[in-house]
Amino acid sequence: MTRKKIIAVTMAIITMIGSVSCNNGSGASEPSGEGMSQSDGVLQSDGTVSDSTALTSSQNEKGSDGSALVSSLKPESVTGSAPNLPIAVTFPDWKGYTDNTLAMNSMYSFMGYHGQGEIFLDISKEVEDLRIYVNDIPVDFEGDALAGTWKLDISPCSKNGENTIQVSNISPSDLSEAVTVYIPYPEVIAGTPEEEGIHPETLSFISDLIETDIENGFTSAQLSVIRNGRLVYENAWGKTNSYLPDGTPNTDSPMVTTDTLYDLASVTKMFSVDYALQKLLTDGEVSLDAKITEFLGERFATDTIQVMVDSKGESKDPETLTDLDTIKSWKAELTIRDLLMHQGGFPADPKYCAPYLYKEDLEDGEYYPENPLFAGNGADDKTRQATIDMICKTPLDYEPGTQTVYSDVDYMILGLVVESITGKDLDSYLKETFYDPLELDHITYNPLDHGFTPDDCAATELNGNTRDGLLDFDGFRTDTIQGQVHDEKAWYSMAGVSGHAGLFSNATDLAKLATVMLSGGYGEHKFFSRNVIDIFTSPKSVDAANWGLGWWRQGDNQRVWYFGTQAGSGTFGHQGWTGTLVMIDPDRQLVIVYLTNKINSPVTDNQVDANKFNGNWYTASTLGFVAQILSIGIDSDTDITAQLQDLKEDMIVEAAKLVPEDVSMDSDHPAVRNVQSKEQLANK
Repeated sequence: MTRKKIIAVTMAIITMIGSVSCNNGSGASEPSGEGMSQSDGVLQSDGTVSDSTALTSSQNEKGSDGSALVSSLKPESVTGSAPNLPIAVTFPDWKGYTDNTLAMNSMYSFMGYHGQGEIFLDISKEVEDLRIYVNDIPVDFEGDALAGTWKLDISPCSKNGENTIQVSNISPSDLSEAVTVYIPYPEVIAGTPEEEGIHPETLSFISDLIETDIENGFTSAQLSVIRNGRLVYENAWGKTNSYLPDGTPNTDSPMVTTDTLYDLASVTKMFSVDYALQKLLTDGEVSLDAKITEFLGERFATDTIQVMVDSKGESKDPETLTDLDTIKSWKAELTIRDLLMHQGGFPADPKYCAPYLYKEDLEDGEYYPENPLFAGNGADDKTRQATIDMICKTPLDYEPGTQTVYSDVDYMILGLVVESITGKDLDSYLKETFYDPLELDHITYNPLDHGFTPDDCAATELNGNTRDGLLDFDGFRTDTIQGQVHDEKAWYSMAGVSGHAGLFSNATDLAKLATVMLSGGYGEHKFFSRNVIDIFTSPKSVDAANWGLGWWRQGDNQRVWYFGTQAGSGTFGHQGWTGTLVMIDPDRQLVIVYLTNKINSPVTDNQVDANKFNGNWYTASTLGFVAQILSIGIDSDTDITAQLQDLKEDMIVEAAKLVPEDVSMDSDHPAVRNVQSKEQLANK
């Protein structure tokens, strides 16, 4: 007997057995327990049958994994062919070959969330019979006609995480392309905290804390939380511009809303450069080991100069300097991967836009030293080109790969690499590739050039980039910054569009965009393969597990200040200097976006610390407190009321420890007001 005949006979026997044991008279069969009819029980997602009344697909009781308990799924016939969705698998043998695992050949798994999702089935006209299951629930075609295109609502049985479709008992058995299954990626839909295991009391705690901080001098904040594909919370607090330039409260400012745009600062790095490179790598258009000279030209290395002063105005010791030829050879070998890992050798903050370098402890009559890397601060295309030229001239501070130094220059360069590969401006490429397909209309570079007004944006520094008058450089802004990127290199050097800073967004659009890192796509759009996501978010080394490729990782409790102590080691995200945070926790399918404009406040003492704003003293500015509080009691029915109250009392004690020793508790110092805020919080 030939192999083909053996298969045919075997399939005939299987079909006969199936028709005797569980044929429901349609193109799909439902398993039943011995001595139990369909009306006697409900087939659950674990394969067991309960003794309750059978549910239809319109009833949506949930199991412990978020899936519903239904007896069968009813497909809907559609006219024409299935939509061209990003995931398409053909049965039998969806992998393209017959594997000895055998069962694998009939099953395919995909990412999903409970209560949402649909798939499409294209069934060949040659198919006489088949069985289809989604998460163990049979599909009932309610008739003999199988050929054609079907839409299947899987929301009654979809679950959080991996979902599985099984296509079995295809007859005739020798068909090579019997059924093609088309699967979209999950999207973000509306939900509630309780539905997704989050205690509303934790969100009230967070809201109360932000409110009392604002009452005591903090600026503003915005928060969005997505869990299991559901937007479960969004809120906004405070005013768009909290203070006047003289540091007094601005009573005329409009309030922020959930639509208000915030300056994301370095969060830009992830949702511009990393997203772009992840997409390009997925599509096979770039190699992470490609050299930077392939994109910026040989001059990136050959134009390098020696610089005798660091970014803080301190003279370098000539005896410790690496010779120029060696530095040029290092730069010539730099790769995309080197810069993503912040180990390319560049200084942390070469101030291309500053004609002079800020230096502390100047002697009487001494002025700041001239900046040898000054390229201009015109905030125009001419200055942008001059800055690119100066980047090529910038020497390295250390041998690439020997240190990790977080540097904005790394991402300025990588933004230029993306433009070289795509042939488009960075902002145009991102908008066309990500923001438009996801229908995100509250994320952009240069918002004032794209239909937004200053009042649509949360303001940042009160007196331009002067640190309340400490810096007096020609060309620097002196008015309150609102609707323009605060970062000096992004604004003056790169005309507002750079790979390291410049993006504005509201929390909800950014949170929706961040969910792509959990699945690789959104709806009908594929962006990243899972392999690429893993490459970018895995530890870059054993000794630096808190770093991925650009992404900041939790690792072994190494980012708890941002992600909280309850986040898993694989949690990743990024923060921004203006007071912004994105946290993505794959283990809990949790995305938190918390945005503030904490630097929209006076500098506490610009002679002591020019970068310490009053807003930095408040708990609401610490970013990670949101994840810490929100995670309390997650996925449990525990009464957490007493626990939260105890934490409020702890916060009073801890806040008091942060008051400087030379500051009186009777003063109006922001650290003192933060203590007062915590006392108010405890009394709420």
